[in-house]
Amino acid sequence: MSRKHHHLKGAEVSCCVKYFLFGFNIIFWVSKYSLCIVYLLKTLEKGVLSNLSSITDLGGFDPVWLFIVVGGVMFILGFAGCIGALRENTFLLKFFSVFLGLIFFLELTAGILAFVFKDWIKDQLNFFINNNVKAYRDDIDLQNLIDFAQEYWLCCGAHGPDDWNLNIYFNCTDLNPSRERCGVPFSCCIKDPAVNLFTFSCLSNLIFKKDLEWQKYIYTKGCVGQFEKWLQDNLIIVAGIFVGIALLQIFGICLAQNLVSDVQAVKANW
Repeated sequence: MSRKHHHLKGAEVSCCVKYFLFGFNIIFWVSKYSLCIVYLLKTLEKGVLSNLSSITDLGGFDPVWLFIVVGGVMFILGFAGCIGALRENTFLLKFFSVFLGLIFFLELTAGILAFVFKDWIKDQLNFFINNNVKAYRDDIDLQNLIDFAQEYWLCCGAHGPDDWNLNIYFNCTDLNPSRERCGVPFSCCIKDPAVNLFTFSCLSNLIFKKDLEWQKYIYTKGCVGQFEKWLQDNLIIVAGIFVGIALLQIFGICLAQNLVSDVQAVKANW
């Protein structure tokens, strides 16, 4: 009995675990503020990304609201984790660990579903890119996004340059008065390695050039195929990022549970 009493009397809350958990939750706070910036840009710059919901097959749902919801969840979790750690509040610590575990389970479920329904995801990616092609000139942010994707993955259109015929400015109908008729955006053009600039002949009379000649001036591979190739080439890095995030979440849950155990041991000693 005396040894047991001495052990309980010596129970104390680990300062390392306590402040480690506090520091861990700073990540949630930083993430929350980053997502709030996205929301402020959405609010202050009216019209920016205003047509994002119209080019996604989500029934009119604006994906920007997803950032707001995620930011709100991170704010609540960060608050519960920080205050729970500093005040040694077991209720907030349990709330933090349970919801962090729920998020981990949802992410794991999403990963499994993404693997099972990968063909559906590919169809949605095709749908998204084709609608981006149609709305290329309607939103400067979408235009910059697709230009970045085409330059980064060395691609043009969803499946090839012919996809740009869907855009009213680039289509090849005789009634199209646009100066860009039968052309493609500059981001499809192959840069001259000597000066790191686009060749002037890239867009001139593109319709009169044969498909084989296109390879001299523009990227002929589609962005969907190039994105899949990029994923395969960087599979270890992508998987490592997701595994790292999962380990951080498990680490946070373990810290919270460890701190709860310490607090309960101290209370039992009272």
